Amino acid sequence: MYFRDNPVLQHELITNLRMTRGFVLLFAYVALLGMLVYAAWPAEQTLDLARPEEAQKLVNLFFLGQYLLISLMTPSFAAGALTGERERESYEMLLASPLRAGAIVLGKFAASLVPLLELMICSLPIVMLCLPLGGVSPYEVLTAYLAMFFSIALFGMISLWSSSYFTRTSASLVASYMMILPLALAGVLAWQALSRDAQARLVATLSIVPISCIAVGALLWRDVCRRLLNPPDLGSGGKQAIDLETEAKEAVGLYIDRDQFPDRLFSPPKRTTFLPEDANPIYDKEMRSEIFSQGTLMLRLVIQISMGLALPVMAVCLFMQRQLAPWYIAYVLLFNLLVGPVFSADSLTSERERSTLDLLLVTLITPWQMLWGKLFSGLRVSSVLTSFLLWPVFLACLMPVGYWPNLPTMLAYFLIVGLTAVTTAMTALFCSTIFRKSSTSLMCSYLVLTTIFLAPAAARAFTNTFAPSSPAASIVSILEMFSPFAAAFNLPLTLADQQYTNASTIDTRVFFGFIVFAIVYNTVLLLGMMRLFKVRWRVSE
Repeated sequence: MYFRDNPVLQHELITNLRMTRGFVLLFAYVALLGMLVYAAWPAEQTLDLARPEEAQKLVNLFFLGQYLLISLMTPSFAAGALTGERERESYEMLLASPLRAGAIVLGKFAASLVPLLELMICSLPIVMLCLPLGGVSPYEVLTAYLAMFFSIALFGMISLWSSSYFTRTSASLVASYMMILPLALAGVLAWQALSRDAQARLVATLSIVPISCIAVGALLWRDVCRRLLNPPDLGSGGKQAIDLETEAKEAVGLYIDRDQFPDRLFSPPKRTTFLPEDANPIYDKEMRSEIFSQGTLMLRLVIQISMGLALPVMAVCLFMQRQLAPWYIAYVLLFNLLVGPVFSADSLTSERERSTLDLLLVTLITPWQMLWGKLFSGLRVSSVLTSFLLWPVFLACLMPVGYWPNLPTMLAYFLIVGLTAVTTAMTALFCSTIFRKSSTSLMCSYLVLTTIFLAPAAARAFTNTFAPSSPAASIVSILEMFSPFAAAFNLPLTLADQQYTNASTIDTRVFFGFIVFAIVYNTVLLLGMMRLFKVRWRVSE
């Protein structure tokens, strides 16, 4: 019943493995890893087995790159396992079936892991090509894959657990990413820290990692089964409107009071008076009713996790090791990259899913009012949440800790974060305009933003490590103008008391190039959306 005759597992595998996107994903994944290994392959004509550093760097690049890629893909397979049933209105039928809760969870969990295991297995021949270079044992490769398997299994369980608590796939996705990314980065740092002690890394990989993942995964498994046995939203199809006052009384941890500052900045109270004549009804509806109609659980979870992670990062990067200030800005940018699209990616797709978009289009509201109402409602929430993480930067500028001579740089940091917030919201709204489903819109937003923002920074790190003098380095310098991360790291920072300056290692043209790119990019997207609204292309379907 659990494995051989599990209808949930059979249905999910038949549905997912026969889809065209599975073959496309496998081809793109293996091709990307193959191109990385080919580009990083040593250029020497002869091999010096007494100096295996090149082979070790190549294998580490392959393993860590694959680990991060699969970690980023895991929520896309598992975070919609149960929320997808709610959105398809089949959740209650699944609970009413004779299947046990454990069988349902196992079917969803195994079905989400099978495509990821397929990717891992298909990548083994590529890493085996690196073994003849020397310096790496086959046992080390198997150990690395074992650690990656247990980590991915834990990430899949975290995503499935998030899917049991939320009613929307978008909320489940962002909550999963907020929990998984810190764990994935911690795994990368631990692997790198133990690179010089192979025995300690072997012991940690074969004992600590499996035991920890199994223990945490078992707790999450038990909680998911408990929620399936006693579902709190049974009878509503997962679409009940949550009373925020009741939710606030039962909330654990952070409490959101919509009548108080600063909570009213991102979650204003419901309107009890008539709408003013000059007000935008779209904007007012989105801010006061639509965005938080399914409760504030995701919002509270995001705030608590982000602030908890920000405390040690802030202490180290802004005050203890001030030359690392760009790394804190990178943390803020990464937070906005994850959170920003969530509040805009379903702005129009949710109207399609509720079959209310046609009704909206025949009103007297102009396309411009619709667009800026949808845009500014999502942008307001994401920018306020991001500004919470910028308060330490503002306080560091006020305190006498050495940032006063760098005020132009600090202002540039704020400008970069602001333009990034606008770009994430605009991209998500554009994807919501051209796609039919909210989950598809959100995943496309993440894919586009990750490619634009993170790919140039990753390419720079790759060329600096494996091809610092190649012609590709000049191309990467141009691509860096698309990335706010590269712009933050290419601003001057001088600390007189530490005798530190980065003037010789930066290129301020990257910062100005990013400013120009962000303005042009957002303008083109805005004009494109207005054009799509006017011609009704894929808008009223």
